[in-house]
Amino acid sequence: MTIKLVISGCCGRMGRSIASLALQDSVFAIGAALEAAGHEAVGRDFGTVLGRPSGLGVKVSDDAKAALGQGDVLIEFTTPDVTAAHVQVAQPLRRPMVIGTTGLSDAQRDSLQAAAKAIPIVFSPNMSLGVNVLFELARTAATRLGLGFDVEVVESHHRHKKDAPSGTAKRLAEVLAAARKQSADAVPVHAVRAGDIVGDHTVILAGPSERLELTHRAQSREVFAQGALRAARFIVGQKPGLYDMSHVLEAGK
Repeated sequence: MTIKLVISGCCGRMGRSIASLALQDSVFAIGAALEAAGHEAVGRDFGTVLGRPSGLGVKVSDDAKAALGQGDVLIEFTTPDVTAAHVQVAQPLRRPMVIGTTGLSDAQRDSLQAAAKAIPIVFSPNMSLGVNVLFELARTAATRLGLGFDVEVVESHHRHKKDAPSGTAKRLAEVLAAARKQSADAVPVHAVRAGDIVGDHTVILAGPSERLELTHRAQSREVFAQGALRAARFIVGQKPGLYDMSHVLEAGK
């Protein structure tokens, strides 16, 4: 079975990375390439956008409904408002989604919960497999060490990242706080925006005379693209519901 992808934000850094990796995997094909209205690439062959002179025969579109009709699953790494709009388009078409957009408001997260009653959605602030293992390790460490240890989260990203702290850092704080039976704001989060850092996340647990640090460093955006493709493979054929990368990892065992 070939899975036809609809890549939203196709001309962005993540969109290009996802497309490039998908074209190297016989499981996937590019069904549609979606961009914002007015984007300079709209109407162009997506293959030429990716630097493939022969093209792909898929034109960049700004029509979400038409694009979704050309694929099996929508992969979404865009802005919160665009993501929320595309969720509404995907529901009546019964198209599954993989959402890696960060910075969603509480209301937008609630809209995902509502949409998941009709379609299957994988939503994660970070598609990296390693980061999602970090969530599990952080939970275990916080539970075992208890309130006798101070806990903080430090994250670093490139200077152009819009949200701070990152969605991943917020999720780490939530995981740690839940393990310690505290509110999420009880775990301090520090954000660094500098240079071209792809993404570093560190959990610091400091107690009397010792300190434990758990760190994940992304060396390339490909790590997020690889996770997104694994999530796309997982979500096609699933029942409606809101899934995260822990479900994807479990299915891959």
